[in-house]
Amino acid sequence: MKYFTMDDFPLRGKTVFVRVDINSPLDPESGSILDYSRFEAHLHTLRELKNSKVVIIAHQSRPGKRDFVSLRAHAKVFSRLLRRNVRFVEDLFGEHARREIEHMKNGEFILLENTRFYAEEYCLKKGDPAKTHIVKNLAPLGDYFINDAFAAAHRAQPSLVGFARSMPMLAGRLMDREIRMLSKFMEMKERPKIAVFGGAKAEDSIKVMKSFLKDNIVDKVLTGGVVAYFFLLAQGYELGAKNMEFLNKEFGDYTYYVKEARTLLNEYGDKIEIPIDVVINYNGARKALRIDELPTAHPIYDIGLDTAVKYMNIADKAKGIVLNGPMGVFEIPEFEVGTFEVYRGIAESPAFKVAGGGHTIAALEKYGMKNRFEHVSTGGGSLITFLSGGDMPVLNALTDSYNLFTE
Repeated sequence: MKYFTMDDFPLRGKTVFVRVDINSPLDPESGSILDYSRFEAHLHTLRELKNSKVVIIAHQSRPGKRDFVSLRAHAKVFSRLLRRNVRFVEDLFGEHARREIEHMKNGEFILLENTRFYAEEYCLKKGDPAKTHIVKNLAPLGDYFINDAFAAAHRAQPSLVGFARSMPMLAGRLMDREIRMLSKFMEMKERPKIAVFGGAKAEDSIKVMKSFLKDNIVDKVLTGGVVAYFFLLAQGYELGAKNMEFLNKEFGDYTYYVKEARTLLNEYGDKIEIPIDVVINYNGARKALRIDELPTAHPIYDIGLDTAVKYMNIADKAKGIVLNGPMGVFEIPEFEVGTFEVYRGIAESPAFKVAGGGHTIAALEKYGMKNRFEHVSTGGGSLITFLSGGDMPVLNALTDSYNLFTE
């Protein structure tokens, strides 16, 4: 795909809108921001704009949630990280916001109010995003629109896509890197390529798995975590009452995912690896079981060591690896062995390695392995959508803007 980057235009002295994704977990009691990683991901883009008039646009949570709050605290975090004042403006597109933008000087940074405080940002399902009040009021004040919000790139909200025809839309440094690195994995010809799916987001994993196998993107899929439950069930293994209670609670009609897993096994069984042993939480202690020893009266909390070694050997021979999700309940030291060993095997592999997902990143940071990967994606839903070949409205908008403003 073709799109503008920050290298394509002289940004010094210009008024530049920068759409970021700093949607972060908040402490339920104090409301303080608990994790700065999404702020840090945008620092490269923002630091390059030190001689521009920078208007930062962002959202936090969504209506009805406890963490649906103003961005005042977010401005303070950016001020600390950038070591320059990022002034909060308690308005998005009204007279106050427009006046603040018009009076900005080079090198000044402001952060506008939470875009989702305004119904047309969050509730608009039909119509042209370019004709919303947000875009019509702000667009005349800007020279360029930098979209750095890869984590929201699967959304079609006005503040994300509505400015593409009003001014050149550029990919920020984070957005550009996400597109390039994920595309590199998808398009690389070296083989074998593998995908490792764990965690509890079975719907996302199965969606990507289906796309990867259908389009021959990968040669092997390794399963762990709750994702593996569905493939074990699809192969006829019984997990035991406690594990089935968990699936009922978390997924409702879990039989849908079992059917999906069975279909994939029928079509691509030789390409899908499922655990050959598991670890149960035996009254707080770790106890390994071969899968032919199932069902169990205790919850499954990890993959077993034989499975971990098998997966590590597959990873060692791979040329490309995408990792999404832990192998078990890694937050509890007694049950982190499978996740640690598989992640260590991937980290030590000479393959081109991409990882993503909140729990995946948390585990990589815990084990000090994050810098062993060529790319760690900031995306959640956007990463899944990109990998599964779904529609990415922000990437479409970048391409549209390139075609419109290319001379």
